Amino acid sequence: MTVRHFLTLLDFSPAELISVLDRADQLKQLQRDNALHESLKNKVLGMIFEKSSTRTRVSFEAGMSQLGGSAIFLSPRDTQLGRGEPIEDSARVLSGMLDAVMIRTFGHEIIQQFAKYSKVPVINALTDEFHPCQLLADMQTFREFRGSIQGKTVTWVGDGNNMCHSYINAARQFDFELNIAAPEGYAPDTELVQQNKQRVNLIPDPQRAVKGADLVVTDVWASMGQEGESDQRLSAFDGFQITPELMDHANSDALFMHCLPAHRGEEVSASMMDDSRAVVWEEAENRLHAQKALLEALLLN
Repeated sequence: MTVRHFLTLLDFSPAELISVLDRADQLKQLQRDNALHESLKNKVLGMIFEKSSTRTRVSFEAGMSQLGGSAIFLSPRDTQLGRGEPIEDSARVLSGMLDAVMIRTFGHEIIQQFAKYSKVPVINALTDEFHPCQLLADMQTFREFRGSIQGKTVTWVGDGNNMCHSYINAARQFDFELNIAAPEGYAPDTELVQQNKQRVNLIPDPQRAVKGADLVVTDVWASMGQEGESDQRLSAFDGFQITPELMDHANSDALFMHCLPAHRGEEVSASMMDDSRAVVWEEAENRLHAQKALLEALLLN
């Protein structure tokens, strides 16, 4: 049987993604009912972190434990990858010992190369280009509060980064319209936008971009590895902060999401984080449930 990976949302069909979300809802209810559910008993997940994280590590490690399995945390200091071992060699060795591998790294080509030589499923827990696991949680959260996102309008305000790229893929897979408001020089990948031009609109003005939106999303202006650009980005992104006043231009029942961590006073105001339209804490929790469903889908087929 061909090994399946989850490197972007495009690795699953739209129907499969909906199935994962349905299962995530079920697993969330099982946890709230304190029901023992050890579908991945004796399975082991390897977690390779070349970028630090709070939510990603805790959600995957807790998720494996709750499903009866276990997880091994591997930092660059803990593996030969950090000492120059070829990616394909590490993939062959680790996939012979583990049931799945989760990787949080920099270049997307790193995880693609690892998956090419892996005998077990590989999960993208964030690269510089994509963050598909976060989108599973975001889509689950929208469903919980507002039902299907199909046919809705989503507005991304901020950097055209890995989260923005994954929202472009989500627009395609979940069938919604996406408005993107990014400053000049910080737009998302041109080719990716062009491939999805029938449902992606570049609207530089945040107020115009959020008009009619059912969901408004943002992320930090300087991602990991871009800290040296912080001052330059603060200037470039002036006027792109999500505030309650900006949200007032969206639909009256619009939701606000942020993948966290948030820099209050930069991409989002402190008052917006506490606004009743913000569902960021539910969104963060759903990383756990969505990823448990993803792990089951990959490991149990």
